[in-house]
Amino acid sequence: MSTFPEPNVETTASDRKMTPEEIELNWYKTCYQGDDMPQLTLRAVVMGAALGMVMSMSNLYVGLKTGWSLGVAITACILSYTIYRTLMAAFPRFFNTPMSILENNCMQSTASSAGASTGLTMVSAISAYLMITGHHIPWYILAPWTLCIAALGVFMAIPMKRNMINIEQLKFPSGIAAAETLRSLHNKGAEAVRKARALGFAGLFGGALAWCRDGSLPFNLPKVPGALQFPGSIGGFALSKWTIQFDMSMVMIAAGAIIGWKVAWSMLFGAIVNYGILAPSMVSAGVIDSSKLGFREIVRWSTWTGASIMVTSGLLAFFMQWKTIVRAFSGLGRLFKKTVPGGAVDPLERIEVPAAWFLTGTSIAGLGCILILALAFGTSWYMGIIAVLMTFLLAIVACRATGESDITPVGAMGKITQLMFGAVAPSNMVTNLMTAGVTAGAASSSADLLVDLKSGYLLGANPRKQFIAQFVGCFFGTLVVVPAFYLLVPDASVLGTDKWPAPAAQVWAAVARLLSTGLGALHPTARLGMLTGAVIGIILPLLPRVLPQKTHKFIPSAMGVGLAFVIQFYNSLSMFLGASIATVIMKRKPEMGDTYIIPVASGIIAGESLMGIIVAILLASGVIS
Repeated sequence: MSTFPEPNVETTASDRKMTPEEIELNWYKTCYQGDDMPQLTLRAVVMGAALGMVMSMSNLYVGLKTGWSLGVAITACILSYTIYRTLMAAFPRFFNTPMSILENNCMQSTASSAGASTGLTMVSAISAYLMITGHHIPWYILAPWTLCIAALGVFMAIPMKRNMINIEQLKFPSGIAAAETLRSLHNKGAEAVRKARALGFAGLFGGALAWCRDGSLPFNLPKVPGALQFPGSIGGFALSKWTIQFDMSMVMIAAGAIIGWKVAWSMLFGAIVNYGILAPSMVSAGVIDSSKLGFREIVRWSTWTGASIMVTSGLLAFFMQWKTIVRAFSGLGRLFKKTVPGGAVDPLERIEVPAAWFLTGTSIAGLGCILILALAFGTSWYMGIIAVLMTFLLAIVACRATGESDITPVGAMGKITQLMFGAVAPSNMVTNLMTAGVTAGAASSSADLLVDLKSGYLLGANPRKQFIAQFVGCFFGTLVVVPAFYLLVPDASVLGTDKWPAPAAQVWAAVARLLSTGLGALHPTARLGMLTGAVIGIILPLLPRVLPQKTHKFIPSAMGVGLAFVIQFYNSLSMFLGASIATVIMKRKPEMGDTYIIPVASGIIAGESLMGIIVAILLASGVIS
């Protein structure tokens, strides 16, 4: 195996003695490898497109369950390396040369774009639209809508890349992790094989479990039950009525291993408070109808508290990063400024994405969003234009926040737009949802793709070729995620149920309804819950600023607590179990944890969610029943 250079480009950004031109020239001379090895090849794009389509379905599945999306870059790197090595061993005549590290990086760019940038709007704004209106958006509108938002995010990342990555050297921690994963795969064959094998076996296990639970077993064998019931009751009702049971799915356990300990224990804490204390009290008071007791009836009341916690904490955390926001807008002029003064030849001009691509791409994608908003959703032209302009400004902030903290404030992006359009058009819920969908979708896409460009920067990739791979991924992601959404969500009745809690959509729909009808339409206890949630959402993010460092681990995550109010108890329990297992492994055997936790968790999620979609297809076609 060959080795790859790891130039010291991270320290130069803070070196006040180096000009931006010198920083870029240093990278070009010491790190750039885009002319020396293959990068944008057909096999890289095809592999990335195929993996991205699978990951887009996986993220849709997980998003409808939890309201979150999971990064696909590292999983795609490991999968691509494994699959291609397997093909080389099985068919050496056709697959006779290994992929270069830049081909694998290009592949993960295509996969990330296809898997992450196209599905976010499905589990948020689009699902909320379905919940509010009761009917689906036609496919011939939803497909171009999804593509325009994803493409808008891709093109908006162009001017930010050179400033935030080349000049300022923002960290983008997940991008560094992806680059290190690729280096590990290409330089350490044994470790790569172990990770790949773990991911593969985990995927098979997840798929087999989903088939045994949801599919059709041969030989009349008993199916794996969907849940295991706990004995006992609360308020005279079985625990299962309060969604207190063990779900026979590994997806949430695997997701818990990825999201970490603090969010997971906060979710369990919030679930105990909601389903063990507050909901029974509301049943006793007659606020929640005991004759219809179940998740949907409980969440109609608890959504307002949970949404309030998440919205206020998200917005507060966003505005607490005021220095980041100021830096983002203070650098706005530099986004389009040439970095080489005096008419000198810019050595990066031939490899960086031209500004003309940004202007053309954002104009076409932005106009597409405005047209669809006007023609399909009845949004006025000026509101559509404002939504696109706001998207660019908030995308700058989202990208910088991701670069500095590895956290993309997607929820805050959407809520800011919802609140603004709630003031401008208070009675139009559709306008409220769809304009916010543009902002959140495109801003998140920009931030996600800058993470990929960061890994390419560290590996010395050609940024123009990597951008093309990202743009191509938008088409493949849209091709799969739109029909998959119709398949998994045939009508509005399945959203907000045990099968698809759709917590993100519930929050979006709740905010839209509230801005449309006002607080007077809510039950007094729901208004009290909303006020209490707002206070909690403000206090929890502020506590770490006033309490000693040693107490921080005992302060719950506001987002975790709020999320527990809009998903079932058993999902919070599963995520807590997954995080606990991962935490114990990392403490006792950190090397094993570093090697296996992410591949195993990613494999389980991919395997089970993909099999869940296959089962849904077979059920819809009548092959199984």
